[in-house]
Amino acid sequence: MDEPDKEPTEKPTHDRQEAEREGKWMARNWLGIAVVSILTLLLLAVGMMQATGLVNVFAPIADSETGQWAAFGVLALVVIALAGWSWRAISRSNV
Repeated sequence: MDEPDKEPTEKPTHDRQEAEREGKWMARNWLGIAVVSILTLLLLAVGMMQATGLVNVFAPIADSETGQWAAFGVLALVVIALAGWSWRAISRSNV
């Protein structure tokens, strides 16, 4: 059986200002995760509709199918960059 941790992983807050800062930090990070998740699911849905031919979202930008997929790829890279930026902010975890 595993031995429980000797010390807690998080230190308790001792004053109101520190608790408020930590609460704002947590809210900001979870909001970032929510935005990235929503954008990823939206991009996935648009990509699946684009692949099946239901929509041509990028038709005003690119005339050929290759150009449309290139525009989709750029949009995917933007979402990946946003996810990386959000993850980096969370992993630093300094309040």
